[in-house]
Amino acid sequence: MGLALRKTEIKTEATYTAAEYLAFEREADERHEYLDGEIYAMAGESPVHGRTSVNLVRLIGNHLLGKECDLYTKDTKVRSGPLPQWRSSTKGLFSYPDLVVVCGERKYLDEYQDVLVNPTVIIEVLSDRTEWFDRRQKFLRYQQYLPSLVDYVLVSQNEPAIELFHRPSPKSSLWEYTAATGLKSRLLIPSLKCWLRLADVYYRVSFDSEKPAASPRSRSTKNRKPAKQSAKKKPSPPTKKKRK
Repeated sequence: MGLALRKTEIKTEATYTAAEYLAFEREADERHEYLDGEIYAMAGESPVHGRTSVNLVRLIGNHLLGKECDLYTKDTKVRSGPLPQWRSSTKGLFSYPDLVVVCGERKYLDEYQDVLVNPTVIIEVLSDRTEWFDRRQKFLRYQQYLPSLVDYVLVSQNEPAIELFHRPSPKSSLWEYTAATGLKSRLLIPSLKCWLRLADVYYRVSFDSEKPAASPRSRSTKNRKPAKQSAKKKPSPPTKKKRK
């Protein structure tokens, strides 16, 4: 991708509970993801990432008009993890997918109604920095803890390419894989009965100045390096948990 990364991470010195993360996040000016007690800041997106995301919102949003499905963008949290049995629980993932679709009744984690727990479709526009995490860690959590999820879509921002993981039924442990490459191709999101023409998804997107994507196999969790938190832009964390 370009010089701007979609996400940078901050690793807290102490471990946060899920309840502490939510209290912190609901007062924060910027978005953060949460993974098993650690909080990661999210930075800006590249122009290609932004334009591709906008195209997807337009295409899928128009397709869903008049249907019993709701489309959410990157400011909506999704929880994938076991429901906490006590307030000290740290197990779980709170993420901000680029696009989320819920068909039927929307279900939320609590009365704040800002964390979805029953997505039907999740779409991620990949970046070099976060591709491994989106493909592996996130998808493993989604498979295990989101029985409502039927379609998981990964959209490249380095070339015209879209991948789909489709679960035929909520009880199935098998996922069917489909890929479409090239601007003349198209791909169907089965749960939405929505065809995505890659020429439309990548409308006015130029790949000339973009860095080619590295192989996902070459990445590891060690690449998710922590960065220090900016105290000016974020509210104070819970008093018993200190940040560097």
